[in-house]
Amino acid sequence: MIGILVAEHLPLVRRGLVASLECEADLKVVADVGSGEEVVPSVLRHGPETAVIDVDLPDVDGFTAALRLRENTPGCRVLLLSRDPNPGQVRRAFAVHALGFMSLDVGPEQLADGVRRVAAGGRAVDSELAVAALEAAENPLTRRELDVLRLAAQGARSNEIADQLFLSVGTVRNHMSRIMCKTHARNRLDAVRIASDSGWL
Repeated sequence: MIGILVAEHLPLVRRGLVASLECEADLKVVADVGSGEEVVPSVLRHGPETAVIDVDLPDVDGFTAALRLRENTPGCRVLLLSRDPNPGQVRRAFAVHALGFMSLDVGPEQLADGVRRVAAGGRAVDSELAVAALEAAENPLTRRELDVLRLAAQGARSNEIADQLFLSVGTVRNHMSRIMCKTHARNRLDAVRIASDSGWL
């Protein structure tokens, strides 16, 4: 019997995932939670072999929750789910040591099979997404440019970014210009989108 934790913030979707997995004779959902903050404490309490986690959890996203599980409970293997999967998310999933990454649109049989493969230490990733992730462009941004873009993604203005990174406003603007040039973005919002979709942020 494979014990599973399900982490999904939408109650109806969470119930659907639980019901789908519970239909399988060899799978048992031992806990379900609605936020990323609850993932590690729940795994420590219930001891599932596998955690099925939505990447879009509130407060602590699924990628961060997966990384925390790796650090605190390395024996629990992770399968991440996404409503809108893209190659960047696949790369982020690999970066946080998740063994599985699937769309929330998969059928019950595919999900159950993915859980079994992950529980056994194998990978469960859509082949087309995996190939796209491998073919995706390497990150052209420097560490400092990423620092600037992360703050921009949080809505910080140039002067606020400058204060936080101990830079001049002119230097921040130069970094943003290089970022937009390297990503071929129309503006900083477009640069944030491109970097996020590519898995660089």
